[in-house]
Order: sequence, then structure tokens, then C-alpha cells
Amino acid sequence: QVQVVESGGGLVPTGGSLSVSCAASGNISKINLMGWFRQAPGSQRALVASITSSGTITYGDPVKGRFTISRDNAKNTIYLQMNNLKPEDTDVYYCLLNTGFKDYWGQGTQVTVSS
Repeated sequence: QVQVVESGGGLVPTGGSLSVSCAASGNISKINLMGWFRQAPGSQRALVASITSSGTITYGDPVKGRFTISRDNAKNTIYLQMNNLKPEDTDVYYCLLNTGFKDYWGQGTQVTVSS
């Protein structure tokens, strides 16, 4: 079994900062990529940020320059530092673990930015 667990999230005012983390555990054959996606009700999940095993980072256009993804390989954990948050960043944030063979998703964590 593989578990992907997000932590952090919450309510923050516009312009504020917030950090979320995601830890993967269990019978993980390898980690190809880990990342953050977000989804509003009625919308598809959209890329926030991802990092590959080789360290290649990709950001979604709406968060470039404001969010930073990082990782701790020893802990199979990634972090997302979110700065200068805007009301449109309000969403459920999901963590993805891709092993190259299968995707595993976390349960999601709510981030709400008050205007």
C-alpha cells in the first residue's frame, strides 16, 4: 500500500503566505515525480507545481514567481511555499505521487484566501 498525505492548508488573508507539505509512504517502488494540483468545484485539476526525480521543476502559469516547491528525498516529502496569495488561489490542493507506473493522490487540503 502507498499513502500520500497532505498537511497544512487553512485560511489566510490576501497577500499572506502559507505552506503545505505532502509525505509519501508505504511500498513505493520509485518516485518519478511528485507535485501539487488544485481543483475548484466543477473544474478540472490544474497543475500548481511539480518536481521530478532529477529535480526538474514545473510551475503552473498562475503561480509562477509566487509559489516555490521543494523536496526532502530522505523523507519522500515535498513542500509548497505559497506567497502573495490571492483569492483566486482558493482551492483544494491535491498531492500527486507518480511512480512511472501509477499515480497516487492524496485526499486534498483546503486553502482559502480571504479578500
